[in-house]
Amino acid sequence: MTILAIANQKGGVGKTTTAINLATGLAAAGRSVLLIDLDPQGNTSTGLGISQTSRAISSYQLLLDGAPLGDAALKTQIDGLQLVPATVDLSGAEVELVDRERRMNRLKDALSSASYDYVIIDCPPSLGLLTLNALVAADALVVPLQCEFYALEGLSQLLKTVERVRSGFNPRLSILGVVLTMYDKRNRLSEMVAEDARACLGQTVFQTNIPRNVRLSEAPSHGLPALIYDHRCPGSEAYMALTQEILARTAPVKHAA
Repeated sequence: MTILAIANQKGGVGKTTTAINLATGLAAAGRSVLLIDLDPQGNTSTGLGISQTSRAISSYQLLLDGAPLGDAALKTQIDGLQLVPATVDLSGAEVELVDRERRMNRLKDALSSASYDYVIIDCPPSLGLLTLNALVAADALVVPLQCEFYALEGLSQLLKTVERVRSGFNPRLSILGVVLTMYDKRNRLSEMVAEDARACLGQTVFQTNIPRNVRLSEAPSHGLPALIYDHRCPGSEAYMALTQEILARTAPVKHAA
């Protein structure tokens, strides 16, 4: 089982879109996938068409109450893809976890008996206890990086956090890759950010860039991944290419395991 955290403390960089469409792409490739919504906004759950009434057992109960993973995981309309949804209750988890035993290992413990090919964790836009739980549980990190002026500034703080988690809690944690999102080839700034990212991070940056695409923005309002809503749009094609890159990068890890 390969556990991937989708994280960046900046909001609006495409974490949820990446989590939903990557999970869908992996399921379409024949893998069994669990997607965990760890953001109190619950946008991943909404983007997969999961209503509020269907979220009786959520990631909050998984972390705080020790609810069994099997009770929290819901089937989705995509074959091979299950979801642990989120509710607004999760917004209080940061405070409530402070006094709990193994407060940074709650998600890792919850996943200890899981048997999926991939677990994808959509993290909130912060480096608090929810994201730290994801990093402690994960094998690797996928970082969406928006093609904007301040993109690389925020990345350094995330990388420092990864180093702390690796040295103190999860020595196996690695950075699988950085994916450039909201890329516009007509915009010189996008080109400059892409060039800077590849100059700084080299092969860590995925070859696939995720373009600005209206269909990617429309899909969540229909409760569908873009890969289902319009599989021929440029955004969907990019996420299918990214899925193949991730399969290639994780295959040696899975083989070694």
